[in-house]
Amino acid sequence: MAVLVALGAFLMTLAGGWTAGRVTDRRHLVLGLAGGLMLGVVGLDLLPEALEAADTEVFAVPAALLLFVAGFLFAHTVERLLAGRSAAHGADEHGHRTPEVGLTAAGAMVLHSAMDGVAIGAAFQVGGGMGAAVAVAVIAHDFADGFNTFTLTTLYGNARRRAVAMLVADAAAPVVGAAAASFVTVPEPVLGGYLGFFGGALLYLAAAEILPEAHHAHPARSTLLCTVAGAGFIWLVVGLAE
Repeated sequence: MAVLVALGAFLMTLAGGWTAGRVTDRRHLVLGLAGGLMLGVVGLDLLPEALEAADTEVFAVPAALLLFVAGFLFAHTVERLLAGRSAAHGADEHGHRTPEVGLTAAGAMVLHSAMDGVAIGAAFQVGGGMGAAVAVAVIAHDFADGFNTFTLTTLYGNARRRAVAMLVADAAAPVVGAAAASFVTVPEPVLGGYLGFFGGALLYLAAAEILPEAHHAHPARSTLLCTVAGAGFIWLVVGLAE
């Protein structure tokens, strides 16, 4: 049953990526919306879940928040190292947007989607009602996941075929995760720590890369409105899922 429900997440993810790919003539609006979606996912979905799952403290600070900061710093460090390597090889002024960063970020989205599938499978083991509630929440925000996966991959200079490949992997991940949940149980503190770390990395990409790029050539009100709308959409999804 969990695998069949996860197929809904598969289709919703593909729909999000397809939408991102179809509006290339309004790239600044796509990036503005993607930044808002990522901000909403991190602040309203991932971080609260991380704090709930990994509720231990390390030196008076929740472990999930420490890992959130670690994820932010990790993404910053990787991006800077890759930028330095590109500069050393004579990259142009936009060389810091190296394809590896986009692929790494998209890969993290795939892992996150796989964890969503595991959550669906685990919830159905508890009961049908719990499984249905979790499935609705996952399917609702998988549109944003697909949208962000395609946008992140192409933003850093990857070819469209790579973006499509990462999108398909992201769409299939919940199905694989739901199937794996029948055999593997992820400890809740480990899952919470991962969500915190991933949220920090995702926030860095949104704040330091995607949103500045969205407003670089088109500092329009419409771009800002798309960002606000993206965050508001995630708030709506989270509210309806409760």
